[in-house]
Amino acid sequence: MAPDPTIRQTGEDALVARLLPLMPSNPALVTGPGDDCAVARSSGSRQLLLKTDCVVEGMHFLPGTDPELIGRKALARAVSDIGAMGGTPLHALVTLFVHADRPVSQVEGIYRGMGRLAEQFGISIAGGESSGLPADGLIISVALTGEVPEGKAVLRGTAQPGDLIAVTGVLGGSFPTGHHLSFIPRVREGGILAASGLATAMMDLSDGLGTDLPRLAKASGLGFRIHEELLPVRPGFTAAQAIGDGEDYELLVTFRPGDRDRMGRLAAEYFPETPLAVIGEMTAEPCSTLPAGYRHFN
Repeated sequence: MAPDPTIRQTGEDALVARLLPLMPSNPALVTGPGDDCAVARSSGSRQLLLKTDCVVEGMHFLPGTDPELIGRKALARAVSDIGAMGGTPLHALVTLFVHADRPVSQVEGIYRGMGRLAEQFGISIAGGESSGLPADGLIISVALTGEVPEGKAVLRGTAQPGDLIAVTGVLGGSFPTGHHLSFIPRVREGGILAASGLATAMMDLSDGLGTDLPRLAKASGLGFRIHEELLPVRPGFTAAQAIGDGEDYELLVTFRPGDRDRMGRLAAEYFPETPLAVIGEMTAEPCSTLPAGYRHFN
């Protein structure tokens, strides 16, 4: 009998594929595991978005990081995913795992940071849970709901051959510049792109273009072609870092080539402060590769 592989050997995407058959559904679930958020039926003309995310000390932030920035990031990561579906965030539940010897002021700072971001986006922090840890450490898990007009959620798996690929903002260097703690979730931009009907697929870039674009392509049954000279690279960094660093929290969006001018006018009119750069195109052949971005469990 073959030995049972470890999580490290299996890898994140393959692990998720093995777990999917163990996740039951019901008729109210419209889009299940595998996208930025789950989509469920709701009342009236809106659909419910469901998202959970977490930050772990030593992985998503370093010991000694300002507690307010830790709390902000914990909530902002989930808000970014709601935005990538074209939705509006609503209510958050927060689970805090912390060692009992941590100072109370650190926990207060975390909630101040979350609270300020919540107020910025009209989110209620509706409750949650807390638990001690057997050894020193800090983990924050956020479950977030949102809503989107019925049928308007933009998924990963709906890109088409020939679609142009674009990204918002600039990529690379997120950790050394502190962008990974201070980023603004692209809720406004995502909502505008979804409402326009021009976006054929969309997701947020949390693990880096080199990991997330192949996920979008696989979900759509396609390949892709990237032109590195078109990448919007953060000043002082390289195209390789723009592909592989991760923690950008920008939008990755595809649209029909015939809509390029309309997309440019939309961005210029409704979010001129956020650049939108075309970086490549989707291809019918699902065999494209990029140097991998961030990989969990490595």
